[in-house]
Amino acid sequence: MKSVVVKLQNYINKASETEKGIIEYLLKNPDSTVNSNIYQLSEKTFSSPSTIIRLCKKTGFEGYKDLIHSLVYELAIRKSTEEERVKNINKEDSLEKIVEKVTLKSISSLEKTEKLIDIKVLEKCVSLLDQSRNICLFGVGASLLVAKDAHLKFLRINKSCYINDDFHAQLLQAQNMSKDDLAIIISYSGFTEEMIKCANIVKEIGAPIIAITRLEESPISRIA
Repeated sequence: MKSVVVKLQNYINKASETEKGIIEYLLKNPDSTVNSNIYQLSEKTFSSPSTIIRLCKKTGFEGYKDLIHSLVYELAIRKSTEEERVKNINKEDSLEKIVEKVTLKSISSLEKTEKLIDIKVLEKCVSLLDQSRNICLFGVGASLLVAKDAHLKFLRINKSCYINDDFHAQLLQAQNMSKDDLAIIISYSGFTEEMIKCANIVKEIGAPIIAITRLEESPISRIA
């Protein structure tokens, strides 16, 4: 199930002013929202039912009822956990407290990630990985470190895999791919210029692309 809070937070930067008002109200008042019908919510947010429905669909929900059902489920999960304990690390914290906070933050991040995973997309990615002749990894900076780690793991399962440290070598790597190969392009922002160039080359060749990036729409996610 998709996380209502995470999806709204990721959409808010490209929302209209009216949509931002609705999102901010939902994030600040989730408990009262689940007990409000669409007309009551439109009055509270100085919007209209049609605007709320459009916002629901833009954020991946079928409509207002679907959003509310998801929000009810999320609130139930939240109340059964100890999210209030997941706070930022302070210089006054003891080593024991730091370990506790880091652990809880890791758990919270994994739970959010689990809610965002689309199983159908994941199954398609697994199929592409299995059927590909070669896997070509792309990344720069911190993303290159992630790519190198993935490279090692693929080699351990005897999967033909390639990675180059130099960006210009990655461009050549992209140019030498075939339609039977698979590109995995890693960019957290999705706006990394070097990775966009590699993605465009791979797309022109006709090879499939798996993009590892954040949830928000980006040039790399559109190309993939």
